[in-house]
Amino acid sequence: MLLRLFVVAVLLAAAAAAVVLVIRSRRTNLHGAHEIRFEINSRLLHRSLPAVAVVPPGTDGRGRPLLVFLHDTGSDGQDQNLSSAMFAALAAQGASAPDVVFPGGGDDSYWHNRTSGPWGSYVVDEVIPHALALLNADRHRIAIGGISMGGFGALDIARFYPGLFCAVGGHSAALWRRAAASAPRAFDNAADFGVNDMLGAARGENLYARTPVWLDVGTSDAFRPANAALARELRAHGARVTFSIAPGGHDSSYWDSRWPDYMAFYARACRGP
Repeated sequence: MLLRLFVVAVLLAAAAAAVVLVIRSRRTNLHGAHEIRFEINSRLLHRSLPAVAVVPPGTDGRGRPLLVFLHDTGSDGQDQNLSSAMFAALAAQGASAPDVVFPGGGDDSYWHNRTSGPWGSYVVDEVIPHALALLNADRHRIAIGGISMGGFGALDIARFYPGLFCAVGGHSAALWRRAAASAPRAFDNAADFGVNDMLGAARGENLYARTPVWLDVGTSDAFRPANAALARELRAHGARVTFSIAPGGHDSSYWDSRWPDYMAFYARACRGP
């Protein structure tokens, strides 16, 4: 807990000199949620990047947990994740629902520090402080999750910041056993893969201590074997892992069917005292 408090204090101090430009805020009819679209003027990436914050219905969001949700490849996170299924699942959590921020991370950043920019640091040092300040969310209850590329990114970021997150979710996480098998542009080279090799890292230690971790994948998803292997390695080292397999593939139909499970996990794991 002391480590989490220290890390968040440092992040908020860093955010004090940064700029958040809110470009549009509107009420949606999607299950009563309040949506805020804004841009982050990133000093780390030397550009402005879009983000969307979603406040659950029935509140101004103050004191809620914050869920940072990372998108898949070829997406800015808005069209892909802001589905009716997501809004319905969020509303179903009632008073336990988190605020959610969906940052834009480019087409194929894979959310880690690399030659195209410090994407992992961007999430921790800029997105999180900005979202906490914008939403007045609970700085002591921050969760991170994502889909496919974003699932990998959430798992990878969380292992480098132990104690920061109250929950970690990898949904159909893009995972590979070898650099040569990875997707084009997922990593800069074999050395970059080695630094961010989730399966390799999990073989050596408990990456997440007692932080609850959720992994899931569709029955016909090509990433199923690697996700199952990661769940086994994490459990072997004492991690608190839920691994769920359900009918479906690596597509929005599968993810929309799982939003109720995702939101229930984050709400439960980050519930306050």
